[in-house]
Amino acid sequence: EALLICSFCGTSPRPALIKHHINKKLFGQTCEDCALTAKKISTDIRMAATLKLLKPLKYQAFRDSFAYSATQSVAYWNMGSNIRHRGKAPPERSSSCHPARKVKNGGSGTFSQRVFTISSAFLGLEFSKASTSKARKLQLDSPRTMKIDEEDVEVFDSFEGTRVFLQLRPEYQLHSYNRSETCQPLSVSEGELILHKVTVYQSNLQPQIIADYFCKLSSLPTEQHPVLLTSTSFALLCQLSVKNIQVFDIPDLISILKAFVSLGIPHSHSMLDVYETRFCQQVWEMSLNQLLLVADLWRCLGLRVPQFLKIFFSYLNLHWKDLSLSQLIHLIYIIGESRQVPQDLMQKLESLILKYIDLINLEEVGTICLGFFKSSSSLSEFVMRKLGDLACADMEHLSSHALVHILKMFRFTHVDHINFMKRFGEIAPQRIPSLGVQGVMHLTLACSALHFLDEGVMNAVAASLPPRVVHCRSKDIAKILWSFGTLNYKPPNTEEFYSSLINEIHRKMPEFNQYPEHLLTCLLGLAFSEYFPIELIDFALSPGFVKLAQERSKFELTKELYTLDGTVGVECPDYRGSRLSSYLQQEASAKLWNLARKDMNSKPEFLEALSLLETMLGGPQYIKHHMILPHTRSSDLEVQLDINMKPLPFNKEAIPADDVAKLRLKHVGVSLTDNLMNQLLKGKARGHFQGNSESETLQQPVKSEKESLGNFLSNMAGRLGAVEMAGLHPSLHVQAPPVKLAIQLTNRNQYCYGSRDLLGLHNMKRRQLVRLGYHVVELSYWEWLPLLKRTRLEKLAFLHEKVFTSVL
Repeated sequence: EALLICSFCGTSPRPALIKHHINKKLFGQTCEDCALTAKKISTDIRMAATLKLLKPLKYQAFRDSFAYSATQSVAYWNMGSNIRHRGKAPPERSSSCHPARKVKNGGSGTFSQRVFTISSAFLGLEFSKASTSKARKLQLDSPRTMKIDEEDVEVFDSFEGTRVFLQLRPEYQLHSYNRSETCQPLSVSEGELILHKVTVYQSNLQPQIIADYFCKLSSLPTEQHPVLLTSTSFALLCQLSVKNIQVFDIPDLISILKAFVSLGIPHSHSMLDVYETRFCQQVWEMSLNQLLLVADLWRCLGLRVPQFLKIFFSYLNLHWKDLSLSQLIHLIYIIGESRQVPQDLMQKLESLILKYIDLINLEEVGTICLGFFKSSSSLSEFVMRKLGDLACADMEHLSSHALVHILKMFRFTHVDHINFMKRFGEIAPQRIPSLGVQGVMHLTLACSALHFLDEGVMNAVAASLPPRVVHCRSKDIAKILWSFGTLNYKPPNTEEFYSSLINEIHRKMPEFNQYPEHLLTCLLGLAFSEYFPIELIDFALSPGFVKLAQERSKFELTKELYTLDGTVGVECPDYRGSRLSSYLQQEASAKLWNLARKDMNSKPEFLEALSLLETMLGGPQYIKHHMILPHTRSSDLEVQLDINMKPLPFNKEAIPADDVAKLRLKHVGVSLTDNLMNQLLKGKARGHFQGNSESETLQQPVKSEKESLGNFLSNMAGRLGAVEMAGLHPSLHVQAPPVKLAIQLTNRNQYCYGSRDLLGLHNMKRRQLVRLGYHVVELSYWEWLPLLKRTRLEKLAFLHEKVFTSVL
């Protein structure tokens, strides 16, 4: 009659590969989920058994003593195989059982430790639901875990996609894994025969035979791999490989590791710890090609091997000059994927890049940039410009993904390669519709980080996103909104663009709860663009989310919360939702003021402007360096004028207590007397005080000093005289509020590249200052920096004009 067995807790008397239908789930099922009944056992010359999958039956104990002994014999090394221990010693493994200890199975039932040990002994490759979920989180880009069920444009295999360069030179085949290079295809019956030999001759198998069996079994049809991994005979073969690992030579070890990749051995399995340790011991005996191949195989397994890489990099520090071009590019790829590397090695590799710069192709440029970017290793401006030149020369043939990788590195290094960005602006609008949303996000973020506003690129992004916004992750939405807000650009389809993204934020709130920093990035980007979704803001400033942001995020988000809270306070007067606590407001304000004060006090151009303004106005009590709007993260020089355009001594911190009353009665300020005008006219004026740009200012024709200064001061005297005369009119004797000026010394980083368009944060700040009744006085860098080389009187005249004509 039929023999009742379980796919994980029992086996047939002879090793067999199960032929199963594609819609019948075997791999990953548990004893309670599924039991196999052999309705009919057909015996051929290889004594293969074909088992048909029936409806679940109750758990059946072992009926075959050989199967039990085989599984128990390998239990010692695969216990706990569903969890890898990194950064600490793995748990001790023992064949002893622990009675009375209960372990949850993937199904609803529980089993004793002994049953769990035995069921996991089938190589320990079955996944519980929890371990499967964990594995997917650790290796989301594995080609085996990707589901190609979206539109083609959104499907990108980030594993294979980043390995395209390996197909462009035959040399790469010497030190990289190629799935097409396997042993001769193996039939199911031949595989069954090999497993039978393993069972019969287990104690007499030589190391080379074991390695050969792995290679051959990895050539089974792909649909048979899950079945193979649950076979006790295969588990026995793995046990034998571990027992013989010290006697394998290097080619055999590499061959076995290749088989693990082909078969899809889960990277969570503890057996791989043993192999990593053995490879660590063999590093100094291996060639560069072998080391790169092994590192590539670990990458293909999806397993981080920090100890192996540490020793490998030590080896490379002594042999880096021996790297060929293909070895160099492949090494940079491996470094990027592992995210770890000593920086002194990267500097050596940078010199090799220059050595081979004329031989590098376009895709390899993308690989270099991605490797350095992922490992957080910088490239010098000189090398970045060389790589940018290569990409510019033939950008139309550069793949979109390589283009994204190069832009990532330009973003990381902040190198402004003008020709590259111009060529990018020409080809990107045509590429964007066929690029996945993650690629679109990276293009947009690169433009934002480089302060590069190309309306054609931004319009193409805005047009392509609404129809496929459902494919956006929370990170994509956040970075795109931030980029548009930072560049202070509103596309032609503004309403459609922003409404689609705001709606998607609502739909993805569970994901934003996992990454609170993304929600704050979204809301700040929207605030730059004058969009204030009240419900989302109320949620983001609620005590619960604030606590979540402080506890869950790896970033310090207090400043972001404070910027959002302060912005809402100024721009949404009718808002009645949640607000940040006063304690957090004060904490963030103090931090931001310390940063801003330290930054500004380190700039000579700012210190000179402050000193000259104090002299011109009559003392430090007439000007105050502080943050008028602390949440905007930059400081201002505040000046207050009365109705007669006279400066007011409002800065009480700069006035001694005994002198406060005296200063109230004292007429202060600099009067435009004939004596002052004569002194100014005797100076050495060299040109206008307001140039269109830094270069224009320096190149403008020099006017007569008396003509330029005399005209300006005469006009000023007339204007101020008219104001003073008007001040004598009885109707103006009513007390008027002071005129408040916010003087801002700007720099290049506050504008879009090559323009005078303010970036989003700084534009928002000026908008809010105006709302609060301030007149913004801009000391632009293109005007003030050239003046630093001129006379003191010229600087005073420039500042006088800026301050006293700003409100006329």
